[in-house]
Amino acid sequence: MDTTDRIELSGLEFTAVIGVLPQERERAQPLRMDLVVHVDLTGAGMSDRLADTIDYGTLCDTVVEVATVEQPELLERLAAVVADAVLGFDPRISAVGVSMAKLRPPVPHNLDRAGVTITRRSGGPSAG
Repeated sequence: MDTTDRIELSGLEFTAVIGVLPQERERAQPLRMDLVVHVDLTGAGMSDRLADTIDYGTLCDTVVEVATVEQPELLERLAAVVADAVLGFDPRISAVGVSMAKLRPPVPHNLDRAGVTITRRSGGPSAG
């Protein structure tokens, strides 16, 4: 069932090894992630019970663990892995949007961040 209900988790910061350049492979760098989790919140709105929604603290723990263990070269790959983890976190989740950014991208220009945004649906194709 598609729903317009969503849980938004914004500004999740952590460090992870990611990148193509040798200096990016040598040490973790700061990343920021936003998640938009599409899930029917009708039950939680009526019951006021955590069991009827998505525990976003536990979801954040899961996402950070996946993101720090994977160590891919591309942000696109990391975003896809995170999306898969979110969709696998709870069968009630119908879709997820993942925005991920390097906070100190290794480019010779004044750039605040470099990032990607992807959307994945439950049962749909996944990057990888």
